[in-house]
Amino acid sequence: MFIPERERAVYRSLLGEMSARGLPYAVGGGIAYSAYARRWRFTKDLDLYVRPADRQALIGLLEEAGFADLFPQQKYDRGWSYRGHQDGIIVDLLWGMANYRSWVDDSWIARGPDVELDGLAVRLLAPEELFWSKLYVVCRARSDWPDLLNMLNVVGPQMDWQRLLDRAGEDAPVVGGVLSLFSWLCPKKAQELPAWLWGRVGLLAPASSTNGAADGRRASLLFTGDWFGPTEGPVTT
Repeated sequence: MFIPERERAVYRSLLGEMSARGLPYAVGGGIAYSAYARRWRFTKDLDLYVRPADRQALIGLLEEAGFADLFPQQKYDRGWSYRGHQDGIIVDLLWGMANYRSWVDDSWIARGPDVELDGLAVRLLAPEELFWSKLYVVCRARSDWPDLLNMLNVVGPQMDWQRLLDRAGEDAPVVGGVLSLFSWLCPKKAQELPAWLWGRVGLLAPASSTNGAADGRRASLLFTGDWFGPTEGPVTT
């Protein structure tokens, strides 16, 4: 179990009320990552991607549920997010990217799968949008690229790469940066990605003669622990 019972009960009540009021959402963050990467980790908060037009109604719903704005205790950018907290449980409403690159639209919410995690039924953010939103999180204190590499290792071959490249637009070389690292890290696994993709991001396709031995050996050059983790977990679609 990676969602503690207390948090799960709060999430279930909150998401049920959102659905009852016709306020759509998609779950992102650590929960969506865990589902796609099959690498289970405790999530300290619930990230809900919502439409900008719904943000005030959702903030009101959180307040009714006993959540208070986290801003007085911990400053954050209110231009694209709202952070509510209740007894140590944090719920983030996200209606845009942190870099203001894009705003959440209906397709962000509609495309993802409905899944059950630890008995909690949720609509996940689609893997392409999750990948896109994590693509730009590279700074001194934090990088989400390891998350992207873990996602590629599991769901990369099934992703809609044309959609992701359309979303990225002129930032496609940044997608190429992640793919270049993945191709070096897991050359055998990288061969499962669409052949046309590599040329679109200015890269050579992985050599078909590459065996799988390098996949584990190279990962240990970056981190000697378990880089990719288990490939199964408590998720049903």
